[in-house]
Amino acid sequence: FQNILLAACLIGLAGGAADWLSWKTGIPFGPFTPDRNIGPKLFHVLPWAMPVIWVLAILNSRGVARLILRPWRKLHAYGFWIIGVTAVLTVLFELAFEPFASRVNQYWIWEPTKFPLSWQGVPLVNFFGWLVVTLLILAFVAPMLIVKHPVHRRPPDFHPLGLWLGGIFLFGVGAATAGMWSAVLVDGIIGVVVAVAAFRGARW
Repeated sequence: FQNILLAACLIGLAGGAADWLSWKTGIPFGPFTPDRNIGPKLFHVLPWAMPVIWVLAILNSRGVARLILRPWRKLHAYGFWIIGVTAVLTVLFELAFEPFASRVNQYWIWEPTKFPLSWQGVPLVNFFGWLVVTLLILAFVAPMLIVKHPVHRRPPDFHPLGLWLGGIFLFGVGAATAGMWSAVLVDGIIGVVVAVAAFRGARW
């Protein structure tokens, strides 16, 4: 529990710092402005919800990655695979979350960039930035989450998957209420593919 708590604090701190840096400079996620809809700020600097989003996204994505990779947990490179799959799942979670956050609830407003490509008004550099920042965070946090002593084989833990898919479902419903059917379709595909992969891995 102490390791998880410390990891959560570090994830929130690092993710919140990256959000604050992007808010001020446009790096690494692109230029955006938080709206008052997102809630009060920590120390009058950063909305408190931003670090919480990082913690929920990364820790639950790691739990889902463990389910997906359960058949290969004895490989020597298993730890690196966990980091990679966790980063990809975190970016997919962010991909589903952004239309819900920026367009449905207007938690923040994205500003135009020099690159015309975007997803539901979100610059694609945002998702690349999430991938890079998540990998950097996991490089420091992953050792804290490794079980240091041998344990008996445990049944798969589906709680992270439930929370992860619950978030995707919520974002899809929000996008549907706003008539963003392309986002609903993408959310549905993401949810189905990840759920199938997780349940398939958990059967081992």
